[in-house]
Amino acid sequence: MTHNTPLSPRPRPLHELADGRRRLMTSAQLRAHGVSAAQTSEQCRPGGPWQQLLPNVVLLHPGPPTSDERLHAVLLYAARDRTSGTTPGVTASVPLQPGGEQPPVTAYAEAMITGLAALTLHGFSAAPPLSSLDLIDVLVPRLRRLRTTGCARVVRTAALPTAVEVTGVPVAPVARALADAVAELTDPATVRRLLTEAVRGGHCEPAAVVRELNRARLLSRPHVVDAVDSLVAEGRALAEQRLYRMVREHALPEPVWNVDLRLPGGPHLGGVDAFWPEHAVALELDTRAHRQREDDADWAEHARKREHLERLGITVVHVTPRKLRDCPDHQATVVRTALMAAGDREPAAYVVVLPR
Repeated sequence: MTHNTPLSPRPRPLHELADGRRRLMTSAQLRAHGVSAAQTSEQCRPGGPWQQLLPNVVLLHPGPPTSDERLHAVLLYAARDRTSGTTPGVTASVPLQPGGEQPPVTAYAEAMITGLAALTLHGFSAAPPLSSLDLIDVLVPRLRRLRTTGCARVVRTAALPTAVEVTGVPVAPVARALADAVAELTDPATVRRLLTEAVRGGHCEPAAVVRELNRARLLSRPHVVDAVDSLVAEGRALAEQRLYRMVREHALPEPVWNVDLRLPGGPHLGGVDAFWPEHAVALELDTRAHRQREDDADWAEHARKREHLERLGITVVHVTPRKLRDCPDHQATVVRTALMAAGDREPAAYVVVLPR
């Protein structure tokens, strides 16, 4: 070390920090730029050029923050500092990093936007604009020592999901964001619109939403249960449309749709969504959105029906809405293979086919 070696960061003129590029910085980042706590307090005085938007998060300009600035401020407040204050500063309108790139999502360790703000970022038309939200929900691990303050509402979870990057912002997956939004909503119409859009817009499957609602213990609320019933009906209607399209576009033989099967003069065997009598092939579309306490009994009944049909020589093809959405070509191949294999099997028992 020579007598010329600085012992601390050389202070930079404050006007250079607020030159229009650096819009948000943490207290630690300001210290790394040589700005003392006293200087920061002076700049953030009432009527001053800076504002303390959240604890340890400073907005480097006067006037109201933009929606992007509020989002990044909440993330800066909630993110775990893994770099001892050396995480790059965040810009809302003009990026801070060299080359004009957005800061990486990984800079926001253990924090992601959830709730209504996340749904807005995911593109939900039923979610309000960011500018109208007084609070922005941020999801963090349960043991983090954070409190709700300012525009940041802290939501805790035992297991942090993998974030989805939306316009450079880490966002909770749709199903988790929906559950966190519904937890704060009391208006049945709003809850119904959000759940319906999740399925109709192709954001996620009903089962994923119901799993998150169940995990959040929201299925005891009557208005949530009513919305879930509509959600399941919406999901089934979309899945049936995909099934009809798959049969038509892949030139499969036309089945009889939505029928009940019975033994002649005997018991009811159960309903199926499609049945090819000449081939003794049945197709079941599983659109159930399980509630945890019902899973075991529901699945056991489903398994018994399938085993009974197969003992009678009827091949049962099981299809889920997700498979129909993501890989309809493969599902069509599965059905075609079952139909073609009919000639190699023993003749099936005669069953009565009734409309359902």
